[in-house]
Amino acid sequence: MSAATCPEPTPAERARSVLSAAGSLTVTTHGHRVELIGLHTVDAAARLLLQSPPDAHIAAELAMAPHGDLAALVEFTDIAPVAVRERVRARLTLGGWLSALGPKTLVFNPARAVLTEDDEATVIGLDELTLASPDPLATHEAEMLARLDATHADTVAPLARLLPPRLQLGASAVRPLRLDRHGLVLRVETPDTHHDARLPFDAPAGHPGEAVRQFHLLLSRATARPRRRRLPTTQ
Repeated sequence: MSAATCPEPTPAERARSVLSAAGSLTVTTHGHRVELIGLHTVDAAARLLLQSPPDAHIAAELAMAPHGDLAALVEFTDIAPVAVRERVRARLTLGGWLSALGPKTLVFNPARAVLTEDDEATVIGLDELTLASPDPLATHEAEMLARLDATHADTVAPLARLLPPRLQLGASAVRPLRLDRHGLVLRVETPDTHHDARLPFDAPAGHPGEAVRQFHLLLSRATARPRRRRLPTTQ
């Protein structure tokens, strides 16, 4: 399957996956900016439920806001869980409104989303964001990629044989960068630059067990190929 025809998540699905897996976010209002760690959840309509920040600035702004709605930006940074060059994989910025949902809970209703990947920004409408679902592997991805990287010599190095020859030549490091139901993305680094390449699964993985089976199929295909050159096992 060529790179042009490899299935992959849509921008809206990637945005929902970032929302699902993120452990922290930054809220910016007209007068304040605060980082929240482990204090948010996401409901089915892509609304963010925020536990009140430790400081009272945003709550005070909200209390004075007309109609009880406070304009805000919420930002997420998606960082690769393994050691690669340029670890920021994506940034997600949501524009919308904060309102109180109880004495200790705020709700953020997004009106617009912008997903930035590889310096390219994609605007995602509210309907797209609401209808999209997070990838079924999103909350497992970090752990699975870390395990894959820990067994680099037995997994990533053989899988690198499936990369196009032009990417194999001159590679100084190959690391697992991204995982979703459609496949695995490897980052290939050379001394001067890097490239990302997707290895598609034979069938979409609906849960981690299916992803492991798809890994084994990829490994079987990779080990059946002759080596072009020795690829690095360490960075």
